[in-house]
Amino acid sequence: MSVENENRIKPIGIESEMKKSFIAYAMAVIINRALPDVRDGLKPVHRRILYSMSELGLTPDKPFRKSARIVGDVLGKYHPHGDTAVYDAMVRMAQDFSMRYPMVEGHGNFGSVDGDGAAAMRYTEARMNKITMEMIADIDKNTVDFVPNFDETLMQPAVMPARFPSLLVNGSGGIAVGMATNIPPHNLREVVDGVVAMIDNPDISVDELMRYIPGPDFPTGGIIMGTSGIREAYRTGRGRVVTRAKAEIEQMHNNRNRIVVTEIPYQVNKARLIEKIAELVHEKRVEGISDLRDESDRSGMRIVIELKANANPNVVLNTLYKHTQMQDTFGVIMLALVDGQPKVLNLKTVIGHYIDHQKDVITRRCQYDLERAQKRAHIIEGLITALDHIDAVIRLIRASKTTQDARAGLMENFGLSEVQAVAILEMRLQRLTGLERDRIMEEYDGLQKTIAYLLDVLGDERKILGIVREEILVVRDKYGDERRTEITQLADEIDLEDLIEDKDMVITLTQLGYVKRLATTTYRSQRRGGKGITALQTRDEDVVDTVFTASTHQEILFFTTRGRVFKLKAYEIPEAGRTAKGTAIVNLLQLDGDEKVRAALPVPKEEEFKYLVMATKGGMIKKSEVAAFNNIRKTGLAAIGLREGDDLISVHLSTGEDEIIVATRQGMTIRFSEKDVRPMGRTAAGVHAIGLRPGDEVIDMAILDLDKEVLVISEKGFGKRTPTEEYRLQSRGGYGIRTLLITEKTGNLSALRLVDQDQDIMIITAEGIVIRMDVATINSQGRSTQGVTLMRLGEDDRVVSVAITEKEDELEEEEAADGLTEDAQREQTEEIADVTSDSGLDRLVERAMEQQEQEDALDVQEEDPEI
Repeated sequence: MSVENENRIKPIGIESEMKKSFIAYAMAVIINRALPDVRDGLKPVHRRILYSMSELGLTPDKPFRKSARIVGDVLGKYHPHGDTAVYDAMVRMAQDFSMRYPMVEGHGNFGSVDGDGAAAMRYTEARMNKITMEMIADIDKNTVDFVPNFDETLMQPAVMPARFPSLLVNGSGGIAVGMATNIPPHNLREVVDGVVAMIDNPDISVDELMRYIPGPDFPTGGIIMGTSGIREAYRTGRGRVVTRAKAEIEQMHNNRNRIVVTEIPYQVNKARLIEKIAELVHEKRVEGISDLRDESDRSGMRIVIELKANANPNVVLNTLYKHTQMQDTFGVIMLALVDGQPKVLNLKTVIGHYIDHQKDVITRRCQYDLERAQKRAHIIEGLITALDHIDAVIRLIRASKTTQDARAGLMENFGLSEVQAVAILEMRLQRLTGLERDRIMEEYDGLQKTIAYLLDVLGDERKILGIVREEILVVRDKYGDERRTEITQLADEIDLEDLIEDKDMVITLTQLGYVKRLATTTYRSQRRGGKGITALQTRDEDVVDTVFTASTHQEILFFTTRGRVFKLKAYEIPEAGRTAKGTAIVNLLQLDGDEKVRAALPVPKEEEFKYLVMATKGGMIKKSEVAAFNNIRKTGLAAIGLREGDDLISVHLSTGEDEIIVATRQGMTIRFSEKDVRPMGRTAAGVHAIGLRPGDEVIDMAILDLDKEVLVISEKGFGKRTPTEEYRLQSRGGYGIRTLLITEKTGNLSALRLVDQDQDIMIITAEGIVIRMDVATINSQGRSTQGVTLMRLGEDDRVVSVAITEKEDELEEEEAADGLTEDAQREQTEEIADVTSDSGLDRLVERAMEQQEQEDALDVQEEDPEI
């Protein structure tokens, strides 16, 4: 061997070369053959078949073309593999028992559910199905990238525009190297509804998506047994879905029965299924079957299993489920290519990638239409210029020796571009008529409107999503159909929530951590001044701290003294009697030894709220995005960073555009814009909400509603309503203004709520006494007044919490006919008798003068908080 050849030979280790070559082969199989793209749900061979058919013009309104012609076109242009592989892929795309919504319309023998193969490609014909046009819609408008074919002589789409999520709608299956995908088909209506729901609420959870997409919908129908496998697959991307044939037991003559099977599990060969049943009968593994025949025809499937007179039909049917493919398992593996990389995806991620793809498609289509419109408008502007100077233009053209001279003259004399000049030279003489001029002007006006619209769309992502939403709903309405596969609940996996009635409940929480729920109807409405009823029997050293209403299916967020948050469904809180103390919250939440629940918040079902706003006793306020609290572990999640000695006292939901009102124990309030508080992470401590004087602390915080009034209630049962406009907007961090005249008679401020006259309130005291009353019965007064008596308390009792609930018209049965309780009547009688006497009138005038002097002094304090 020559020295030159020896220098060209490089020794390579067989192990490294095998590894390198195998990885290259594996990636080629994964990317170019076996796995679908998450955006259009197609493998390369399917995409190339559809694109080749569109190039051949095989639309649903055109005649069929020989399958061999289509296969040859795909092989020669885009897919350099065996013709059998291409034809088999096209056949499957035409089988209504393989695809939920077939992409190809076949003419001839394309196989059967019995496993019969399709006729040879020279005998069959095909064209695109109607729904396929939605897959290739606007492909000529630069909506997707094109890549070179195998010999770089042609260009082919890297992905289809796909106006509906084919990956979920038709599913996909494939075996790559070291991985496999098996995505079940779904109902088009349900999938589109899920996509629309996610467009409307990007933070939607997988469980919420399952309200729209309850499970797979197989083309062969059947029954899905249980939802646990579906739920697992949608949450993690992997799961096992058990499917059964749909069978009915029919009674025959002579007290005999028969089992009639009308639907079988997906991808089960009907002929082999019948053979298996016959084999079991022959081997006597199944007793009681006297006859077996296939009565299927073009009207539908019908397998008849006749039973002997003494056979139990239910026993036979269950035996068939156990030993044959009348019960089968579909192993879900939601594996697809994302940016060229194989990934296992959950339901939300699949839909999210599809929406991102559609945003890109719509953006590129609008950009394409905009450029076309701008180019056309540019030409029209040149034609208008020529028409405005038509005589000069004609003279210039006639005087020019060549076309090039005429073009240069037009550009120089009229300031036209080369494109405009060429358009003028190519303009026909008929465009010079008045009617044609009007048409040109009309076209120009239309182009300007189109350009303005497209620029508006391209500058607003919400409008792009609106177009995606609108177009996919059109596809749903045009091609959607009813679900074929039935989903049943198994007895051992019935969701507890499905068994619990959705109704309003009152939830109470004590300072020592006892929680319970009971129906709101337990508390009937009373008039102002009533004594109330006992809500629960607390321990001597315990007091009720929180009370609110929520439906049984609502999620409740519990915020603790350590700034952590936990989550429970309302029905997970044990229901108890009216006077029961409830269940210790430590039995429901994983709290540390000295940790206590300080605030609880029922999360509403509405989706307009973006933030959780938290206020602390020390006057701090913080807001965080609601999405940050979606996945709360059983061990809790950090909600706020509390400074030493501070406590969390109130939590509310907000939209980001709200106003906040904060109240202190000494009767001061401050109203400021939520925009003054920037969004922070979960562990942040927040910023100052209100300045506090010595001995004062924040006791409540609310999101302001201008259609409601501010209700304040003192510790000794005094309260009033005040219009929100009396609380002026201030900057965050000031001392605020007075909201209640604090006296020894009223006690300190206990609660601040926003109410309207169509609601009831429930006031609960430290000794567990509750009174429910109509808001409309509470007087409306100014900020600096002390209010009226709402509830008579015992000597050592005090108001600890107030809850708002829907109005209850039913009154206490023992109330007097005029609507007043005995104590309220006595109080009213005493007040009337007192006022009618001379001394009583004098005292009334003196109290009025003293109150006026106090209000004048408070007005001065409001202007100068340092006083």
